[in-house]
Amino acid sequence: MESAAALPVDSDVDALAPRHRPLHLKVRYVALVALGGAVGALARYALTTVLPAPQGWPLPTLLVNLAGAFALGALLEGLSRRGPDAGRLRVARLLAGTGFMGAFTTYSTLALDAVHLFGDDRIGAAFLYLAASLFGGAAATILGIWAAAGHHRAVSRRSPVTAPGHGTGTSIGMKS
Repeated sequence: MESAAALPVDSDVDALAPRHRPLHLKVRYVALVALGGAVGALARYALTTVLPAPQGWPLPTLLVNLAGAFALGALLEGLSRRGPDAGRLRVARLLAGTGFMGAFTTYSTLALDAVHLFGDDRIGAAFLYLAASLFGGAAATILGIWAAAGHHRAVSRRSPVTAPGHGTGTSIGMKS
């Protein structure tokens, strides 16, 4: 039986090519997520302390999660239309999307709020809250995507077509 070292090298694979570390192992990217997360958590805390909770119903958490779902849908749609996930686009996604929006939205608090409503025998209020959170979150995300796509279409109509991933530069199909 031959050893693995004796197997031929696949000609499509460069055995000497450097391996790239995954993003979650790169300190600068982890730091971006942490920074965005700290700001997102503070923003959530600030909003939930000033928004009213009528009759103990968790309206602040619902509004924060719906706003976050909308913003995340818009952000990711906008970034995806600008080009590949690299450079400044990756930084924006990690800082604003994963970091800020990840900490701003709070599904653990959603679950805890629902448990409290169920525990207080407010079954109808708990189911209404869960439905509004889940279906409202999906709808808010779709609306955010549509809003960003509509914004992209409007901007595209006003300005000349540019190379994907570039807001400025040489126009495609036009001589400079």
